[in-house]
Parts: sequence; structure tokens; C-alpha cells
Amino acid sequence: MAAGETQLYAKVFNKLRGRSVPSLLEPLLGMGFPAHTALKALAATGRKTVEEASDWLHSHCNDPSLNDPIPQEYALFLCPTGSLLEKLQEFWRESKRQCAKNRAHEVFPHITLCDFFTCEDQKVECLYEALKRAGDRVLGTFPAAVPLVLHSSISYLGFFVSDGPADIIREFAVMFASEASSLADCTVKPCTKQLHLTLAHKFYPHHQRTLEQLARAIPLGHSCQWTAALYSRDMRFVHYQTLRVLYQYNPQNVDELMLSPGDHVFVDPTQQEEASEGWVIGTSQWTGCRGFLPENYTERVSECDTWVKHRTYTFSLAADLSSRKDGEASGRRNGEPHPPPTSWSVCSLQSLQATAARKSILVVRHGERLDQIFGKSWLQQCSTLDGRYYRPDLNFPRSLPRRSCGIKDFENDPPLSSCGIFQSRMAGEALLDSGISVTCVFTSPALRCVQTAKHILEELKLEKKIKIRVEPGIFEWTKWEAGKNTLTLMTLEELKEANFNVSMDYRPAFPLASLLPAESYQDFVHRCAVSMGQIVSACPQDAGVTLIVGHGSALDSCTRPLLQLPPRDCADFAQLVRKVPSLGMCFCEENKEEGKWELVNPPVKTLTHGSNSGFNWRSWTQGS
Repeated sequence: MAAGETQLYAKVFNKLRGRSVPSLLEPLLGMGFPAHTALKALAATGRKTVEEASDWLHSHCNDPSLNDPIPQEYALFLCPTGSLLEKLQEFWRESKRQCAKNRAHEVFPHITLCDFFTCEDQKVECLYEALKRAGDRVLGTFPAAVPLVLHSSISYLGFFVSDGPADIIREFAVMFASEASSLADCTVKPCTKQLHLTLAHKFYPHHQRTLEQLARAIPLGHSCQWTAALYSRDMRFVHYQTLRVLYQYNPQNVDELMLSPGDHVFVDPTQQEEASEGWVIGTSQWTGCRGFLPENYTERVSECDTWVKHRTYTFSLAADLSSRKDGEASGRRNGEPHPPPTSWSVCSLQSLQATAARKSILVVRHGERLDQIFGKSWLQQCSTLDGRYYRPDLNFPRSLPRRSCGIKDFENDPPLSSCGIFQSRMAGEALLDSGISVTCVFTSPALRCVQTAKHILEELKLEKKIKIRVEPGIFEWTKWEAGKNTLTLMTLEELKEANFNVSMDYRPAFPLASLLPAESYQDFVHRCAVSMGQIVSACPQDAGVTLIVGHGSALDSCTRPLLQLPPRDCADFAQLVRKVPSLGMCFCEENKEEGKWELVNPPVKTLTHGSNSGFNWRSWTQGS
């Protein structure tokens, strides 16, 4: 690092030592990280937890730009939530399906409140205070409803905000800009023009009519909470192509990039002359390293997928203001109000926590499922004309359990693949080696979850000692079970006949018949919260681990009620769940000193592996 940069950071560190060190920075300094890199890590991870910042620093140990004083770029957006957001997301999907992708699909639904601006890493917390102050000043006058008027032209489609409410929103943006300038020494340009929420932009002219019809179908009469959200991005990669890694790749040469599923890679299309066909040169978001990578190991995604959400300020509906004056409005911290009322009450959560004292809960996603590998037509690939099962590939299981309506019932309830069975056994073996004591097991009624639980218990040598309790209340969000009018899941009797050691005495919080297709997000999180209360109360009171085998969504929906956290925003939830791999785990442990639950490191490591495509020796030899 240049001498001038060293002096710059020395001044920053001296200023930090001159006042109370922020709570997140102090532990990082105690770990031996320099102040300037610790601040950079906190800014890059949204100043959420010390663990995230520490992980960022460790993964960026070989980042050639780690010591460069490059700040993040920030922007403030006004984002809809609830039913309006869901309808807008439906419009996004349907417009993309019918009219192909356009510029609006690059970003989530929002109203821009200011242009992107830079902020020094050590002053990011001042932005949070600026957001809080600006929000508090307009809270009482913020419109109960934000009237939206559809506007359409040959290349643009979107909602304009009516003048009266727009004036208040612009006032909020100007206040934030002023506070950010005063507190964080940032130059922020607030949006003072026509406020709008873009639905489609730069589309083909012949698609205009179709897009208008889809837009008019968006119901605007529902009330909506609007949230001001502060995001940041890496200013070096603006307008680069953004790729998401699908498969693990271990470099074969020193100039190649290590790839891990879920990582993002930034690629400059103008700097690809050196890359061979099928390869690109990119920079990993997770490590900061640059190198060659096989392009077919990735998929193209939007730039905003790499943005970091920092803090939000939610404007509650005016109808709720009178009940909030002495409650939520007075309890804001860092620009974030206390969560809005949820489907479960604080009392029920406190009761849940009291019941759960001295317990640990391990939530695990099921193993690899057949349709995940062989697609929607997997059942046709393994069925004879008379409806019998055969094994067309070694990743198909040796056999399938018998079902009352035959093999067709597996179409909407796919089993584990052979690799999924292997993954489950590996996880069970690792749990055995870790020495944890599993005392009870709950699973979703999906076959893949029951299978995963069975194989884990077999490796733990507990398959005959512990019965699997099937809890339909932790089943996947039924809205994601697209096109399925009824859920065809195996009954307890069918599972028992298939040699699954399921409990026939357990009375679930939600019976199978109560699972309705296309439920709302609110109904889903309520169902999971109630089910967690049932699960905790059904467990022994002494120390031990309760194993819950569910879906990727369970790692969030089954832990947040226990941690006394409100449900995530629906869009954030969907994005988070997509990142959960097979056998992904979350581990909750009781903090005896404080009498609450905490997320801690799972007792075993994660399982990472690469892909193995199908192989036909005859086609291979003829092709050569």
C-alpha cells in the first residue's frame, strides 16, 4: 500500500480511537484485522454481523484490491411490500414470459429516491442515522396510500406517483440528502423529477399492448407498507455482466478462478480477447480474485443480485399511526422500526422460548431430488408403458416405495436421487462423529424429507430408537408448488408400509388435508410459526438436539419465530431460499445466560460437490 494511503488510514484509525469504537468494529480489531480492511468488510456486508465481516475478510485474503481505498456506492429506494409487491413480481414473471426480458427486469420493483453516491467506509453508520432522521421527520405526514397512475409510451411502461404524495416523498429524499451531507459528508442528488415505478423499459414496440394489458391487471386498491431501503454496490463493476456460479470448479491452472455455487462473477465484455471459446475472464465477488472460468458453469443474472441491503425504514399505514405513537414510532433503532404485527404474537413467542429452554434445534434441507437433476420429465424417463418403474441411470434409486395410486403420484412428490441418499448418509455420519445427541426428529411430509431423515437416523444408529414425526405444517410454501391443484403426498400408512419408522401417534399442528394450494406468504409463515410452537412443546425438556428435516425455506421460516424475529420481506425470502444447497443446515442453540435462542455454527461442515453430466459411449465414439 502506498505511503499516502497508509497515512490516510492512519488518520481514520486515530479518529476511531479518539471516540468509542463501534460495536461491530471492535471485535474485528481484536482479531488482528487492520482498521481500514475491517471497515471495508463491514461496508461490503451491510454492517450486519461480525461473523459475516470476518468471513468476508478471510475469503478476500488474496484480493489484490483489499487495501485500495475504494468506497461502495449507495442509493436509496422506496420499495413496496406485501400483496402489491407480490402482484408486481407476478407482472415481472409474466411480462418476461410473454414479451421477453427488458431493462425493468434488471432491478426489483422500486421508486428511485436518489442517484448512486459514494460514502467512505468509516462513515456508513452516519448514513443509517441520516435515514432514521429523515424518516422520523416525515413519518406523521407520509401518505396512507401512494396513488399510482399507469403511464405508457412506445418504450416505457410504469406507474407515476400523484403530485400530493409525490411531494412528501420527494421531501423525504431531500431531507435524507441533507442529513447525509451533514453527517456523512456525502454528496447526494435526490430525485426531484416525476416519481415513478418502472414496469417495463426498452421493450419491442409490438409488445406494448400486451404489457399494458398485464399492467392493468395489477390491483392497486390494496393498502401497502412502503419501505425506504438503502443499498450499496461495488462501484468498480457497474455495467459489467453479472454471472452466478452454478457448479463447483477447481482451477486446473494458476490463472483460473475457483468457483463455488452461489458466488457471483463480474465480467467486462470488452476485455475478453485473451479468453478461449467457452471461457471468460471475470472477478469473483466472494474472493475479489480475477481469472479465467468456464462460462457454462454459470448463468447470467441481474446486477442488483449483488447489491447489499443495509438498512430500511418502513412507513406504517396512517390508519395504524394512532396505535403506534407510543410503540413502534418511539422504538426505532438505526432507521429500522420495530417489526409490524405478524401472524404470531409476542406472548406466544415468549411462551415458545420458555418451553424450549436447554434445547438445540437443527434444521436441515433434504438431499438432492430426482427432478432437480432430470427435469420435469423424470417420471417418463423411468416408467414403462404399463406404469412400472425401472432405473435408466445410476442416479435413479434402485426402487420406489409403493403408493396407492401408482407411480404417477411421484410426479408431484419426487424421491431422493441416489446422490441425495448418499448426501443424507454423509450428513448422518458426520453428525455421529460430532457427538451430538439427537432426541427427536420431525419432517415435512414430502417423501424426499422423510427419506433424508431416515438415512440420517440410520447413520446415527437411531433408526429403530427414534420415530419420525411427520409435521405437514413445515411443508414447502404451497405457492411454489406451481400447477398442483392438490398435494399428492404419502399417507402415514403408506410410509409405514414402505418401512419408514414414522410415528402413528403424533398429532401434527396441521393435518395433511389443511395444506391448501397457492397459500399466501402470510399464511405460510404463520403455519410454520405455529408448527414450531408445537414441535418445541412436543420435545423432551432435557438437553438434546431436535432434528427438523424440511425444505430450503425451513432454514428461515422455522428459525425466525424461535429467534423472535419477524418474517422477512417476501422478495428477500425467495432470494435467500434459492441459495440453500442440499443438506444445508441452520443450528439454533439456547443461550442460558440471556434466556434466548441464537443461531450458531452447525455441528458439521457443509457438503460441496461438482456436477457430472450424462454420458453415452456410443454417441461419444461416433462424435470423435
